[in-house]
Amino acid sequence: MGARQSRASSRDKGSKRMLLLGRRQKFSPWDDTLLSGRDPRSLLKRGMRHVSFSLVTKGMTDIPDFLWGLSEVQKLNLSHNQLRVLPPEVGKLTRIVVLNLCGNHLRSLPRELSLLQSLKVLFLNMNCLAEVPAELSLCRSLEVLSLSHNCLSQLPASFADLSRLRKLNVSNNYFAHIPICVFSLKELDFLHVGSNRLENIAESIQCLASLQIFIAESNNIHSFPRSLCLLTSLELLNLNNNDIQTLPDELYLLRGLAKIAWNPMDKGLHISHNPLAKPLPELVEGGLEMLFSYLKDKKHN
Repeated sequence: MGARQSRASSRDKGSKRMLLLGRRQKFSPWDDTLLSGRDPRSLLKRGMRHVSFSLVTKGMTDIPDFLWGLSEVQKLNLSHNQLRVLPPEVGKLTRIVVLNLCGNHLRSLPRELSLLQSLKVLFLNMNCLAEVPAELSLCRSLEVLSLSHNCLSQLPASFADLSRLRKLNVSNNYFAHIPICVFSLKELDFLHVGSNRLENIAESIQCLASLQIFIAESNNIHSFPRSLCLLTSLELLNLNNNDIQTLPDELYLLRGLAKIAWNPMDKGLHISHNPLAKPLPELVEGGLEMLFSYLKDKKHN
């Protein structure tokens, strides 16, 4: 009986332990820290360059209040949660360099984002934004901005003031044209406007002389503008899945394009799935040098 009682007692203890563990799993990381009496700063990760804080994929609908007291945070990752609101208190994190809010349910952004004067990288992709505040243009240190997979059809004119912006992704939105403010961003080397509602590319695209990667695939673009041929720094030009029938004779000026590219990740000219007029499809199949040679001869004859 003693042995049986001992085994029964062990099973009871084991069951209680499992029950406690099951309950414990319901605690979020910050609850666990606070319940144990630890300083929330113990959740910070101090790397070689930045102090980081991450609450990725925690199912959060609200941001814990203690976060706004962690003023030393430089990289904050709150991606892939269920956040619907970003509180104005975010403006207290003035040392933020990288802010990742992608994969939430944000419909608007607080004006206090303008207080983040050290912000260089901002990910807002995969949310429900129909607009972004003009005050975001006051983040003059911003270099990388992703707004893809939202509900945007325009950008504030003040975005022209983001003079340090180098990479801009506004793909998978509802833009009928590239916003005029974009053409003022002289430092841009990456621009993704794919999967929108574009029917043309404005001649002002030639203002983006530093552009190395331009992606405008999966739109309704009817013509390949000659002004694109002036962007001689281009290394990747993707115009796949549009309605382009002819190519400009000056295309051969884009010597930075190494080849006709078929893999989406490759540099070069992407021009597949367009209704190109003959003999262009055969020339494309023959490679970039053959295509360039034909267009160059055509221009001079």
